[in-house]
Amino acid sequence: MDKHVEFKAPYIIFSAPSGAGKTTIVKKLLEKYPNLAVSISATTRPMRPGEKNGTDYIFMDKAAFEQGIDDGAFLEYEQVHGNYYGTLAKSVADLRKKGFTVVFDIDVKGALAIKKVFDDSLLIFIKPPSTEVLIERLKGRKSESEATIKKRLERIEFEYSFMDRFDHVVVNDHIDDTLAVVENIILKNEA
Repeated sequence: MDKHVEFKAPYIIFSAPSGAGKTTIVKKLLEKYPNLAVSISATTRPMRPGEKNGTDYIFMDKAAFEQGIDDGAFLEYEQVHGNYYGTLAKSVADLRKKGFTVVFDIDVKGALAIKKVFDDSLLIFIKPPSTEVLIERLKGRKSESEATIKKRLERIEFEYSFMDRFDHVVVNDHIDDTLAVVENIILKNEA
């Protein structure tokens, strides 16, 4: 683990099509840098095998999520693939109070909404090398049905249409190379 390092921005936001590798990248960054902390999104989607409430997501039922929307508890929220996903304002504020640089692993619309709230955010879009590779990765998860994979693939062009609004687009062909590129982007490497 590296010692406390300085990052270029207090908020680092990653978006990508499902299966592009953004969650793997985020997990590796969190392992390496103790002063990074991930903003855990709330969702109404069912928990997948191996996931933990409060670690992978904050799992909520639809009524509780909608009450949070009405109460203004979310910095952003979106309905994706039939489920709500959102960022709780209190969670992010608590992480910043503890001195963390906050990392977000969210969809493109959520990323741009967070950027509107925190204009000093750094937006990074992770792109798969090809649609074929993305399909292989989604099938390799063994947690995605054919219908879910089809839904995710239908969303790719929509997600790609936002790429030009991100500060950086990084193609994830080989995870170690991609991680090196991302680290170079996020670190404040001043001589």
